[in-house]
Order: sequence, then structure tokens, then C-alpha cells
Amino acid sequence: MKALLNIIWLVFGGFVLALGYVAAGIVCCLLIVTIPWGIASFRIAGYALWPFGRTVVDKPSAGAWSVLGNVIWVIVAGWWLVVGHVVTAVAQAVTIIGIPLAIANIKLIPVSLLPLGKDIVPSDARYPTYQRGPQTPPYAPYPPR
Repeated sequence: MKALLNIIWLVFGGFVLALGYVAAGIVCCLLIVTIPWGIASFRIAGYALWPFGRTVVDKPSAGAWSVLGNVIWVIVAGWWLVVGHVVTAVAQAVTIIGIPLAIANIKLIPVSLLPLGKDIVPSDARYPTYQRGPQTPPYAPYPPR
């Protein structure tokens, strides 16, 4: 079912949406200062191309720089992208076939609003939110006896 929905998504807007994010990524990478946003745009383009079966999780290594970058992104481009996704989702939700596509478009809002510090993982994992690599247990000062 995911493959069928991805193909329908690709035909009815996903390809154009991904091309827009790729174009934005190229422009951002041409300007040296905006390379992190360019890399995030390429990541969003891959997600926009094939959204069903994948989900967005927080990257554990993200720090204060990604927060600062996200604040700048929200001011410059984030709100416009959110408005575009909401308007497109409303238009897609008019038909019964478009309802899953509208849900996928709404699913793109968090990563397009705050793109830095996010990772895109397969959603068929048991707990995709907790796929963050090996976790170290809390520090125990004395070994158990």
C-alpha cells in the first residue's frame, strides 16, 4: 500500500515539490553561509519525493547551532513553506483519493518549519522515534555485588 500511495503522491505533486526543494538546496549550497540549509533542503526533497513509510525524528547530536539555524529558517522561509503545505493539503483533501496525500502534506510541515536537527527514518521500525543508536546506561559509581 505504501508503494501505491508513493506513486500516486509522486504523480500528483510530490515530484514538483521535491524539485522545488532541490532547487532551494542548490541555491543554498551556492551561497557558502547557507550550506546547512541546503543540506536540509536536500533531505526534505528526498522525504517529499517518497513520504509514505518514512517519518521524521529528532537527531540526537543536534545542539544550539541547529536551534539558532531553525530560528533563522522560520523567520526567512519556514512560515511560507508551512502556508504552502497547508493550502496544498486543503486542496488535496477535497477528493477521497487525495485525503492520504493531504495527510502526507501535513506530515511535511514539521520538517519544513524546523529542518535542522531532524533525521528521516523508515516508519516500519517498531519505535522509529527511539532509533538513536546505542544508548549508554546511567552512570553507576559502584558495580553491583
